[in-house]
Amino acid sequence: MKSFHDALPLLQSMLASHRIWGQLDAKTLALQWQLETMEKGDSLLPQGRLHARLGLVVAGQVDLADQDLDIVVHLQPGEMFGSGATPSQHLNTWQATGAADGLVAWLAPAELQALCRDNAALGYHFPSLPASASLATAVRDSQSVLTLLNTPVRALIKREPIALPPHTSIRAGAQQMRELRVSSVLLVEQGHLFGLVTDRDLRNRVVAQGLDTDRPMSDIATLAPMTLQAQSPAFEALLLMARHNVHHVPVMEGNRIAGMITATDLTEQHSSSAVYLAGDVYKQTALEGLVRISAKVKLLQQHLAAADASAYSTGHIVTTITDALTTRLIQMAEAQMGPPPVDYVWVAAGSQARSEQTAKSDQDNCLVLDDRYDEGLHGAYFSAFSRFVCDGLAACGYIHCPGEMMAMTDRWRQPRQRWAQYFRQWVDTPEPMALMLTCVFFDLRAIHGKAELLESLRSEVLQRTRGNSLFLAHMVGNALKHRPPLGLFGSIARIRGGENAGAIDLKHSGIVPIVDLARVYALAGGVAAVNTHDRLEVASVAGEVSSQSARDLRDALEFLSKLRIAHQARQMAQGQLPDNFLALEELSNFERSHLKEAFLVVQTLQGVLGQRYQTGRY
Repeated sequence: MKSFHDALPLLQSMLASHRIWGQLDAKTLALQWQLETMEKGDSLLPQGRLHARLGLVVAGQVDLADQDLDIVVHLQPGEMFGSGATPSQHLNTWQATGAADGLVAWLAPAELQALCRDNAALGYHFPSLPASASLATAVRDSQSVLTLLNTPVRALIKREPIALPPHTSIRAGAQQMRELRVSSVLLVEQGHLFGLVTDRDLRNRVVAQGLDTDRPMSDIATLAPMTLQAQSPAFEALLLMARHNVHHVPVMEGNRIAGMITATDLTEQHSSSAVYLAGDVYKQTALEGLVRISAKVKLLQQHLAAADASAYSTGHIVTTITDALTTRLIQMAEAQMGPPPVDYVWVAAGSQARSEQTAKSDQDNCLVLDDRYDEGLHGAYFSAFSRFVCDGLAACGYIHCPGEMMAMTDRWRQPRQRWAQYFRQWVDTPEPMALMLTCVFFDLRAIHGKAELLESLRSEVLQRTRGNSLFLAHMVGNALKHRPPLGLFGSIARIRGGENAGAIDLKHSGIVPIVDLARVYALAGGVAAVNTHDRLEVASVAGEVSSQSARDLRDALEFLSKLRIAHQARQMAQGQLPDNFLALEELSNFERSHLKEAFLVVQTLQGVLGQRYQTGRY
């Protein structure tokens, strides 16, 4: 083992002449590094730990290797590896080993962050350094999200419920709220929840309208308000508040009132939460404000990924913001164009309908109009209305659907009876285009308007598809076009050519096949659920798939979706546009093994479903 008695002067000399570090004062900089001697064969940073610190080869040689892919990079004195220096797609899979006796200098990630913050040009040389200016902020926000996702609602209740009889006068109720320093009260009659009154109700329904304060509280209350059970995760409260733009939710223990939670209880520690973002959405009066808020969705997904939130939760939270943006654009359109001449329901399709969106999503939507709709009388209104909303979504980053499956397209803006004709034709004559449209428009969810128009239509469609062997056989054949990328001997087959050569398409090769399977199970069993996870759960109860197979598919979906979310979060942290193409080098050996297992689950159940419908066994 070679001795390095003059290690510090050696480091100072290298830093002073280094093409990157030579920009700074070498003597001061050298004191921030920790020196460590190494011998040939020493494990410097094991697999999965390259992000832990930045290494600089001062003397000797270091090998970076991915043993699973048989890739080795030899580093000489002056070259760096680890946090910031090694490309992000290799941080989880490569390992650093001493290739010759020598000397390594280590720099902590926080020190590197500070140096790059104080010397902006340095950041160019560290491509995998997180773009965020403050790691502490990201960690704090991530921890807040994780707490929110795992905390039961009952843990957020801060006091006993404040309840008043419905006949209490508005004046007396307001005085009680002031004395108790609360922003809401529950109206309770014989132990049953009757209504909810908030300070916003007092402002908007009493003060602003000059209402007589001797009238009963029931006159200004929200009757039969939405509630949550005490054992529900706080995540569900977040979704309910964000989607419906409410800030107070009563909490129940069965039929007993347990208390009240507010948006502040949920989000006071996390300013990027869905509740705050959705709340900001509804305050905007111009498109520019919505565009500004929509830009925060990427940061929200990064925080959720850092908090190790489930893909199921992340999809619901990210989709909540899309729902809020859509609803606000609809409200703006009506404010600009006047009230709609007939009832309608704005309907989300695809991933938004399934609550499975990520920060990279286009828009799929349609408009179901009341059958009183008359093209000559009402066509111009709804044409301009739908274009306003679709163009607004595009400005917010939800690009126009390349296949034009949007409400602004005449074909997808029709009265209910025409939609019923569409679905009858698709089910009765399942030719290729009909099957493609089925995959988009059988996943629908009402966003705004008269939801009954969609729900009655959905009920008719499910009655037509349930047990319809001819239609289902065609759906299965269409679903089997998307296969997991497994080779003959179970190896993962990568994309061979093009700009994504060497990667795998997580969306179309992994997630879409599971979505397709769940859709077939749902249509076969008349299951109304739209979310893929929920469809699998309900379909197993309906007997369309075994409970074990449903669990395996849910686990595979969760794993693949989390890989996709984490991959996109890493891209966004580097200022790149998120995509669905994952390089295997981004994964550890453990993750690669699970990836193969997930693909095998999908492949096996595709085979089972294909055999069932080919042989006529239902």
